[in-house]
Amino acid sequence: MFDEKNAQWGLVHALVLDGKGGARAIARTELDSLELDASQSLWLHWDRSHPQTQTWLRNSSGLSQFVCDLMLEENTRPRLLQLPESELLLFLRGVNLNPGAEPEDMVSVRIFAAAQRVISLRLRSLKATDELIDLFAQGKGPKTASELLVYLAQLLTDKVQAVVSDLTELVDDMEDRIDADERYMPEHGNMVHIRRRAAGMRRFLAPQREIYAQLTRSKMPWFLEDDADYWNELNNSLTRYLEELELSRERVGLVLEAEDRRLNERMNRTMYRFGIVTGIFLPMSFLTGLLGINVGGIPGSDNPHGFLMACGLIIAVAVAQLWLFRLLRWV
Repeated sequence: MFDEKNAQWGLVHALVLDGKGGARAIARTELDSLELDASQSLWLHWDRSHPQTQTWLRNSSGLSQFVCDLMLEENTRPRLLQLPESELLLFLRGVNLNPGAEPEDMVSVRIFAAAQRVISLRLRSLKATDELIDLFAQGKGPKTASELLVYLAQLLTDKVQAVVSDLTELVDDMEDRIDADERYMPEHGNMVHIRRRAAGMRRFLAPQREIYAQLTRSKMPWFLEDDADYWNELNNSLTRYLEELELSRERVGLVLEAEDRRLNERMNRTMYRFGIVTGIFLPMSFLTGLLGINVGGIPGSDNPHGFLMACGLIIAVAVAQLWLFRLLRWV
C-alpha cells in the first residue's frame, strides 16, 4: 500500500480506512480534494526527518501552530494532551527493533487524532506500522480512527513483551549457572548492560502506562464504547512488563551483590593464608639473617655440627608455631 511517489513528500503511508477493516492507498496530490464518507477515516503517516513533512504540517494540515510545534519537537516523552473540538495529541514509545539498534534506544510515534483523521510522525522505521499495513491488506485492520490508535498502541506494547522476555531469560540463565557451579563468575559487563537496558526501558514505559490509564477514562465522543476496555488491558499489560523489568533489575543487583561477597570472601581467605605463611617464615627469616651475620662469636661457629643445630632450631621454631596456630584455631 506504499506509493513510492509519496516518498518525495516524506509521506510514508496515506490510507483511507473503509470502515470494514480494509484501506486504500492514496497519493499526496489527492489530499487537498479528498472527501470522506461518514464511515471512512484518513491515516497519514509521515517521516519527521523529511523537510517536506514540516512544510505540509505547518501550511496544509490545518493544525494550529501550537500543535505543530509539539509534534515537531526534537525531544519529547510519552504524553497525552486533549485539544479543543474533541481532538488529541498522543505521543507513544516503542522498542527499537531496527537492524543494529539497541531495543532500549526507544523509537517514538507522535499522533494527532480526531474523529475521522489521524496524522502520525515517526523518525525511524516502526515494525508496528508495517504490521498494521499487513492487517489492512488482509481486511482485518482497524475500522475507525479510535480503533487505529488502539491497534497501534497494542502492536507497540507487544514488541515490549518480546524484549522483556529476552531480558528475563538472560537473568534466569545467569542465575542457573551460578547455582550449578559455585566457581562460575558471570561477566560483570553483561550484568551491568542488562541492568542498564531494563532501567532505560522502564524510564520511557512508566509514563506510557499512565497515558493508557488516562485513555481508559477518556470520554472522547468519537471513541467506541469498548475502547476503554482495550486501553485498560494495555495498561495492565504494560504494568506487568514494568514489574518484570524492575524484578530483572533487582535480580541482577542481587547477583552483583553475591559476586561482591564471593570476591571479598576469596580475598579474605587469600590474605588469611598469606598472613599465616608470613607468620611462619618471619621468625625463620630472622634466625637465618642473624646467623648469617659475618662477625665472630656466633654460637656454634666452631662446632662441626653447628649448621645442623641451626637447621634443627629453625625446624623446632616452625613446629612450635604450627602447634600454637592450631591451639589458637588459626589453622
